[in-house]
Amino acid sequence: MGRDRVAGVCVQFKGRLKECWGILSADPMIAAAGRRDRIAGRIQEQRGFAKERTDRALKDFLARNRNWQDLSNN
Repeated sequence: MGRDRVAGVCVQFKGRLKECWGILSADPMIAAAGRRDRIAGRIQEQRGFAKERTDRALKDFLARNRNWQDLSNN
């Protein structure tokens, strides 16, 4: 297991803690940041990308699919 994959597991754990803290403190922004960290950690773990490449891949994905929540509500 490469260093980037282990870092991905750590990022997922940190994201889960952040998400739980956001829920406990009733702060949706912190909870959303935690979910984003968990997704980034999964990408980093599965693909073995470096942190910078993971952030860029997630940013590109979110930019391409920014209206996906609006479409699912209809």
